Amino acid sequence: MKPRLRKLALTAHIASSVGWFGAVLTFLAMAIVGVTNQDDRVVRAANLIAEPVVWYVVLPFAVASLLTGLVSSLGSAWGLFRHYWVIFKLVLNVFATVVLLIYTRTVDQFAAVAADPASDLAPLRSPTFAVHAGGALVVLVVAMVLAVYKPRGVTGLRI
Repeated sequence: MKPRLRKLALTAHIASSVGWFGAVLTFLAMAIVGVTNQDDRVVRAANLIAEPVVWYVVLPFAVASLLTGLVSSLGSAWGLFRHYWVIFKLVLNVFATVVLLIYTRTVDQFAAVAADPASDLAPLRSPTFAVHAGGALVVLVVAMVLAVYKPRGVTGLRI
């Protein structure tokens, strides 16, 4: 890949990864408000807004980060399978994105409960959103540390 195109791919990857990190932080803040607030309207609102935030912000950034990471690694000297840290980042990203895709069902279910004015709010006070967002932050921080420190170790593959 030519240097300008490589830099563009890297910039897109960094931007989407930072967006993903920020979206997860936002989701975590919303989850904490939904769990800790005593006002039923706030609990409903937090769970209602979770659905579009996941579908239109968190998930697109996760997919964009995965795709731009693939393009960036394949177009750079780092390669996709040449260095263990790149492989580990790829595995983390795929794992986090798959878990997020599966978790969208839970988010949709919580939003449906929140949308029903006659529903019991007890299930909505579960810390599941906060726990999953916290786990996602840990995964994203590990990926960020790998990207910055680039631990040694090559696989011997040329891809």
